[in-house]
This record gives sequence, C-alpha cells and structure tokens, in this order.
Amino acid sequence: MPMKAEGLEEANRMRKSYTAEFKAKVALEAVRGERSLAELGAQYEVHPTQIAHWRKALLAGLPELFSDKSRRHEAEGEEEKARLYEEIGRLKVELDWLKKKVERFGG
Repeated sequence: MPMKAEGLEEANRMRKSYTAEFKAKVALEAVRGERSLAELGAQYEVHPTQIAHWRKALLAGLPELFSDKSRRHEAEGEEEKARLYEEIGRLKVELDWLKKKVERFGG
C-alpha cells in the first residue's frame, strides 16, 4: 500500500523547468570537459543525460551564431519592426480622425 501513495506523490509533482541561462551555463561546463557529466549532474541536480542533450544543442547551435543567416534574420526583424511602427502610426492618425468626427456629430 505505501508504494501506491509514493507513486501518487510522484505523479503529482511538477516537472522541473530550467532557465535558458542555467542550461547554457551547465552545457558550457560540459563542453569544457573539466568534469564528467555525472559530476556536473550531482552538482547541479540535473540528470547527466539531460546535460548531454543541452551540450549537444549548444554545439549544434554554435555555427548559427557566425552565419549570414543569423544576420539576415536580425535585419528582417528590424524591417518588420519598422513596418509595424509605421502601421501603428497610421492607425493612430485614423483613430484620432474618427474621434474628431464622432465629437462633431454629437458623440
């Protein structure tokens, strides 16, 4: 009977979630290789397999940092931002115009 109570207790626990900064810190330490994954897991209370996944993701994403695709994506973001600010300005002018028309007709 006690095993069922433990099982229910385990099932009600929320999964741990880690910040991106924490994952990056642990993954970077794993890449350095100064300590084993088991040692890092014990220090940070994270399963070594999880650390291995974070390390793999870190290494897979590094080339993206230095690619033109990354810079192009940033430029597209700036263009989108400018377009959205332009649209906000246009909509604000329309709203102000409509408010004046409503006031004029007894709104």
